[in-house]
Amino acid sequence: MGKRSSFTQFKRIVVKVGTSTLAYNTGKLNLTCMEHLTRQMADLYNEGREVILVTSGAIGAGVGKLGLHRRPKSIPEKQACAAVGQGILLHMYEKMFAEYGVVVGQVLLSREDFSDRRRFLNARNTLEALLRMGVVPLINENDTVAVEEIKLGDNDHLSALVAASIDADVLLLLSDIDGLYTADPRRDAAAAFIPEVPEITPEIEKLAGTAGSELGTGGMSTKIYAAKIATHSGVTMVIARGSEENVIRRVLAGEELGTVFWPLTRKLETRKRWIAYSAVLNGKIVIDDGAAHALLKEGKSLLPSGVTAVEGSFGAGDTVSICDASGREIARGIVNFGSDEISRIMGRRSDEIVQILGYQCNEEVVHRNNMVLEAG
Repeated sequence: MGKRSSFTQFKRIVVKVGTSTLAYNTGKLNLTCMEHLTRQMADLYNEGREVILVTSGAIGAGVGKLGLHRRPKSIPEKQACAAVGQGILLHMYEKMFAEYGVVVGQVLLSREDFSDRRRFLNARNTLEALLRMGVVPLINENDTVAVEEIKLGDNDHLSALVAASIDADVLLLLSDIDGLYTADPRRDAAAAFIPEVPEITPEIEKLAGTAGSELGTGGMSTKIYAAKIATHSGVTMVIARGSEENVIRRVLAGEELGTVFWPLTRKLETRKRWIAYSAVLNGKIVIDDGAAHALLKEGKSLLPSGVTAVEGSFGAGDTVSICDASGREIARGIVNFGSDEISRIMGRRSDEIVQILGYQCNEEVVHRNNMVLEAG
């Protein structure tokens, strides 16, 4: 477990600001809060650090501009609000950062930009190029075109994927709560604050509620999942209250502010991070106890002899969930065969594959280099 004093050395910083921090209950932007946060990030930039801002608020800004009384529930109405609000949000950030001589660039991302390997690499290269040019990327989910099936759903998730993809040093989630508690402090006066989390255990995951604010989408459960992505990728993550005075500077100075989630000692390599957290699952493979032991305890590849069932329709090169006999997911991986082929060779020895399928191919259903254990 690290020490907060190391925060002063962090160079690449991803800051995520939630709607609850950026907007009033009316839906209109909290300009005072935006100005304070912008000044702190510009100061970090002047110090020679790299800053990436993942900002919510487009739909909220649109709600205010259109004079609506509450956040709409239907996707077309949300998209319409985002179309109006995104321009407002970018204009305000551009104006505020420009006062400090900082150039910003807008990047709108969707789930497909992470689930498709080529688009994932292109998005990462674009962000790296912006940072090399001295630009502060302003990132948001592309709410105007995203539909439910391809939405990431919240910017906690998006910011964690961004931080993991560019090997950030720290991800700072700024919200309307000052960290993780043993219960919801807004409902339970006995809730105790948790200053640091060395590892995300099932007990920690159970502490997360589900409710976000009226204008936002993410609750504590989305932040815990973001922490899982970040910490498995070697990124330190902090949850802190966005309205706290000089919150960004104070956290990065090592002050005991917010809840810190420490990264795992052995982080996943970039390709395996993509398999675990970005790739879309196209099906499921069920394996027997012997194969599960070989994967989990011996670091083996998955052979056809250990497969007992196949669910879904997928092709070679797709990512699937690998489950044990009880149905528990124990791994995710990229398959060397399509679902029809696996159905024909499951339970058989590798040396029988050519005879069954009629052509030479891989011996493994999923090679261990293309597999992440106990993902999700």
